[in-house]
Amino acid sequence: MPILKSLGVTEPKVPRAGTLPLRSSRNPFEEAPALGDEVRELGSLPNGPSCRRRATLEKLAGLAPFRLGWSPGRRAGSPGDGQPRSFLGRVLAPGLRRSSADFGLLARLQGSRGHGGGGSGEEEAVGEAARRLAFLRLGRGPRPRRASLAERVVPAGEAAPEPPPKVPEPPKMKEPLSVLEILSLIQQRELARADEHILELEAEELASSGGGAPGPPKAEGAGGGRRARDVALLYEALQRELWALVRETLAGPGPGAGAGAGAVAQLGQVLVQEEAADGRRGPAAARKLRARWAEAVARAARERLEAAAPGAPGGLAGQLEALRARLLEDMAVVRGRLAPAYPTGLGAFGVYLRGYHGALAEWLGASARRRLPLADRYALLHWHNQVYPREVLGLVDMVALENGELGPLLSAGTLRGLEDECVTDVKAQTRGALLRVLQEDEEHWGSPEDPPCSLAQDVCELLEEHTERAPRISQEFGERMAYCCLGGLAEFLQSFQQRVERFHENPVVRELPADTYISRTIALVNCGPPLRALAERLARVGPPECEPAREASASALDRVTGLCHRVLADLLFQELQPHFSKLMRRKWLSSSEALDGVVSTLGAQALALRRMQDEPYQALVAELHRRALVQYVRPLLRGRLRCRSARTRSRVARRLREDAAQLQRLFRRLESQASWLDAVVPHLAEVLQLEDTPSIQVEVGVLVRDYPDIRQKHVAALLDIRGLHNTAARQEILAVARDLELSDGAALPPPRDRAFFADIPVPRPSFCLGLPFLLGRLPLSWLSRPRLACLPLRSRAQH
Repeated sequence: MPILKSLGVTEPKVPRAGTLPLRSSRNPFEEAPALGDEVRELGSLPNGPSCRRRATLEKLAGLAPFRLGWSPGRRAGSPGDGQPRSFLGRVLAPGLRRSSADFGLLARLQGSRGHGGGGSGEEEAVGEAARRLAFLRLGRGPRPRRASLAERVVPAGEAAPEPPPKVPEPPKMKEPLSVLEILSLIQQRELARADEHILELEAEELASSGGGAPGPPKAEGAGGGRRARDVALLYEALQRELWALVRETLAGPGPGAGAGAGAVAQLGQVLVQEEAADGRRGPAAARKLRARWAEAVARAARERLEAAAPGAPGGLAGQLEALRARLLEDMAVVRGRLAPAYPTGLGAFGVYLRGYHGALAEWLGASARRRLPLADRYALLHWHNQVYPREVLGLVDMVALENGELGPLLSAGTLRGLEDECVTDVKAQTRGALLRVLQEDEEHWGSPEDPPCSLAQDVCELLEEHTERAPRISQEFGERMAYCCLGGLAEFLQSFQQRVERFHENPVVRELPADTYISRTIALVNCGPPLRALAERLARVGPPECEPAREASASALDRVTGLCHRVLADLLFQELQPHFSKLMRRKWLSSSEALDGVVSTLGAQALALRRMQDEPYQALVAELHRRALVQYVRPLLRGRLRCRSARTRSRVARRLREDAAQLQRLFRRLESQASWLDAVVPHLAEVLQLEDTPSIQVEVGVLVRDYPDIRQKHVAALLDIRGLHNTAARQEILAVARDLELSDGAALPPPRDRAFFADIPVPRPSFCLGLPFLLGRLPLSWLSRPRLACLPLRSRAQH
């Protein structure tokens, strides 16, 4: 004690080493009239010298308001021993959740700790005194053991009573997390756990408000309103993290791969928990997080597509290709990583697919509302009708969707409008382009030079650009485009026909060299087959309404081809006319010079005609074959040669057969398909050579059957050549021709390319007394002049 007195410190007031200075037994948090007054008292202790105040401030400063556990300086036996409690836990009643309003007190206390540096000297003195006391206690030895309460109550030597059975302690109530702790869980992406605590907080708010459905937040000072606002703010923070996770999982492999797959699973767990909670909340208070998740997926898909499209080169077609690549990439991510991480009941793959489908529909609809050029409209329609269903949806299992098929990207009205605009633009552009091409090509027709003609190729390219793209979009659109293009082609061909006619009627063109003129005519003929094939193809693809336009196109091409063939044939037969004029004369019977000239000239001209395409070439050679035989038979039937004896008739018949064989060989070499002409000259030779009337009748019948345009005048002229003047025999032979002619009178005349005798005029038939229908009309004075009975009418009129 003297030592203690010499130190100037009384024993009861010296604190133990490692402990805080003693404070009064009064608890400042229990005796305080209110929590706000206590806070005001603590806030007024910046540099107080009192040991009691300093000890209280140090104890407060050493405690974390949200840390559960023992403090380093807590003594055994203090209030709350065995149950760690924080400062706010001692201030608030047990089991209450710290709300967002409780953290203002912590901020004020932390601010007070920073101003406690004024009593450092006094603290050093107290610490020195405590060290001295600890040194002095070493000499005093241990304290004597104090008897326990049981030893004082139970005398020595007696058996101690059995201890009472232990009463099980009530389970410790788990302290709920604060708002900031739940917010921290959200920020750490522990979303499922955070949502559980938010649901607990919401349940507490419902219980405090009377158990009804959550209503609007109350006033700021009310506890229920504060808690409702905390729930709303936590839900907003939770949804921000959820939708950010949706965006990040689509943006790349970062959050969606590895550990991020667990975050996606937590997102799905949150949706399941909230869907179950909506069943408890009722329809009016349901938060509908699943629907908002679908909206967030759609927003993320829209951002992904908008980010992919603008930077793509190549106009709208390039943007659509970039969209296709982005869709395939993202849907592969969804199928491979995201959809398996979600609970199966959510149908995650269908939600993502519908989100992308809706975002794509918005993008395409905005593009369709703009004024697009024709090429972009084609690209948009083709991508909508073909690329997206085949290359995107074709890779998706549509059966896995909950609500069946997806809706259309563009409405039927929008598609119809785009098609109408395409048809209108094609009609205007192609007709103007076709007229320009025709005008440019016509300028070279009268040129002495012979440039290659590309008119048909240019026309086909202009129209096929549209007629080939439209059917790939849809069959209906292809029919509409074919009808439009066929109408434009018919108008072009009619204009082409008129210009070709003016070209051949122009006298200046006739002054061109023969080779140039023939070459230009052949080039015009060669335009026919490809344009005819195009018209036929468009008529097959188009609707039935295309038939009038097809017929108009075919008629215009037939006229052009016929005109050009006639011009070429006329030029050729102008050269052959001197050779044909030598036929059917006496020299012709003994010399083949005339026919050799015909054959050589035709063979030489055939080289130039070979430049013509097959179809018009075959038609031209058949026409040359027909005209050549007509020119050969015409002098025979006009009576240039008379057979007065059987020997002469035999020589003429033999010569006719030889010439017919030579002409047949020529036109076979020229690839003529008019084989029906090969028998006409041999039939005529048989009629001249035969002697008996029945045989002549049979041969005339065959001739009339094979060539229905033959008339009695032609048969009569042939009988005159062979010198058959027997009236009865003539009538029998002519009767065969008359009967066949009358039986076929109701039939249509043969087509122009099958006509032969119709192009051979013959002189008027001779007047003969053998005709019974004229006997009654002849004057008696004429009967006394028998020498005039068999003269032609023209000779008789001269007398």
